Amino acid sequence: MSTVYLIPSQLDDQALGVIPTYITSAIRECRVFFVENERTTRRYFKQLWRLVHPGEEIIIDDYTWHVIGEDTQPAFRQYMKEGLTVGIVSEAGCPGVADPGQALVAIAQDMHAKVKPLVGPASILLALMASGMNGQQFHFHGYLPIDNQQRIKAIRELENLSAKQDCTQVFIETPYRNNQLIDAIIKNCNGNTRLCIATNITGPDEWIKTKTVNEWKKDIPDIHKRPAIFLLYSC
Repeated sequence: MSTVYLIPSQLDDQALGVIPTYITSAIRECRVFFVENERTTRRYFKQLWRLVHPGEEIIIDDYTWHVIGEDTQPAFRQYMKEGLTVGIVSEAGCPGVADPGQALVAIAQDMHAKVKPLVGPASILLALMASGMNGQQFHFHGYLPIDNQQRIKAIRELENLSAKQDCTQVFIETPYRNNQLIDAIIKNCNGNTRLCIATNITGPDEWIKTKTVNEWKKDIPDIHKRPAIFLLYSC
């Protein structure tokens, strides 16, 4: 039976210390890796190895590498048939959560492989933990529409849904559109609705704050090009 390790990676380049040291044991067992970005994953593995195993180098070229995409699914299925141990690695955070690795995990489950998720930083959960919002009921929506009118409509729908279901609404945006999203939220949500903005999670300049929309209007942050997660809660 094949084993598929879901290997987390750091959210911030300067936050390697948040990765559990046992991750290197799983890496040792793998023969093949399916990754979002081969170059950054190779660098990540080398840095992690030097931290956990001082004086020892990982032989990166001993492994077979694939960049995740539809054209890699046949190869993944073949490895499952051969009973190999395979690792799936996200570009940031945990594989399978808001991540293209999900499709490979689904194949592994269909083929009755042993799937082993490994502990690591998940920005969605870390932001929710720090927000002070409802952690019993929450909904992650991914990216909101790019079109301004559609984005405004989506924000209003999320606010209404939060109030009706007592549910925290979680979403993300491309970093260079963060400020436009904040502007749309504070202009179109009720003043008492709570908004949490979490940026650079686990990094040295991590910044997580929850305020009402009216409070944000008095001090609008500039988080242009900073990785961020947004949480909305109306009750």
